[in-house]
Amino acid sequence: MKKINKNSSKKNLKKVNSVSKKGLKKNFDKLKNVNPHNVFIKTGVKGFDDLFNNEYGLPSGASILIEGGPGSGKTIFSLAVINGLCSQGKKCLYMSFEEPEERLLNHMKNFEWPADEYVKKGLLKVERFSALDISRSVEALLSAAKKELLIKVDPVLFPEDFKPDFIVIDSLSAIASAFSGHESRFRIYMEQLFRYLEEHKITNFLIREVATPTHVGNVYKEKGEAVSFLSDGIVVLYNVIYKSGKRDIAMEILKMRGVSFRKEIVKMEIINKKGVIIHSDRILKSDKNNEFELT
Repeated sequence: MKKINKNSSKKNLKKVNSVSKKGLKKNFDKLKNVNPHNVFIKTGVKGFDDLFNNEYGLPSGASILIEGGPGSGKTIFSLAVINGLCSQGKKCLYMSFEEPEERLLNHMKNFEWPADEYVKKGLLKVERFSALDISRSVEALLSAAKKELLIKVDPVLFPEDFKPDFIVIDSLSAIASAFSGHESRFRIYMEQLFRYLEEHKITNFLIREVATPTHVGNVYKEKGEAVSFLSDGIVVLYNVIYKSGKRDIAMEILKMRGVSFRKEIVKMEIINKKGVIIHSDRILKSDKNNEFELT
C-alpha cells in the first residue's frame, strides 16, 4: 500500500479549498453585479417605495388591487404612480370607466404634473370606456364561442394603437356593476383579463371600491369575481376617522407576491401642488388620546 504523505495531502486540500473559494467569490461577485431592480419598478411616489424591503418597489408584471372606500385617494394615488413612471419614460394607460378623460388630466395638472407633455410625447394615454359595452361584448363573444371559457379580451378592452408598460383600470367596481346578475360571465371575463395582463407582462393597478375594509374584522363578500385570489398584490387605502372628528387617510400593503414588504398601516397625505406623500415612518397607533376607526 502506498504511504500517504499527510503534509502533501494537507497542501493539496488547501489548494482545492483555495480554488473553491476563488470560484465561489467569483460567482458571488457576479451575483452582486446583477441589479435586482431590473425586475422591480420604482414608482417615484414619495415614501411608497420605502414600504418595500430594500426599497425594491413593485414587482414587474404584477396585477395589483388598489382597494378602499370613497374619498380614500385611490384615483389620485394611481395618477401619482403614473406621473412617476411617465417621468422615467415608461408608457402608461389610464382606463376610466367613471371619470371623463379631461377631469383626470386636470387632476394631474392641479398637482403640477406635466400631463399634456406626457400625452404629447406618447407616454400617456387616458381613455374613457363604457362598462356596459364591455358586458355586451363579452356576452357576444361567449355566444359566438358557444359558452366556452376561452374568449379573447384584448379587442374588447385595450386600444390597439398603444402598447403600455403600466395600466390603471378604474374601476373593477364599475365593470362589476355592468355584469349585475351575471356573476359567472364577470368571473370568466376577470380570469381572461388577468391572463392577458400576465401574458403581456404589463404591470397594472386594478382599482376597486369597497364599503368596508375586507381584512380588519368587518364582513365583506366579493360579488363573484374572486379578484383578491387572482391578484398578485393588494394595496389598501383607508379613511381614518378620529374620535375627535378629524379625518385622515392611510395606506397598507396587504399582499405582494415576489417581494417582502413592511406590514404596517402608515399615514398618507394628498397635498395640493405637491402630490401624494406616504409617511413610511409614521405608523398609525391608537391610544386614549388618539382613538380612531378605519373605513
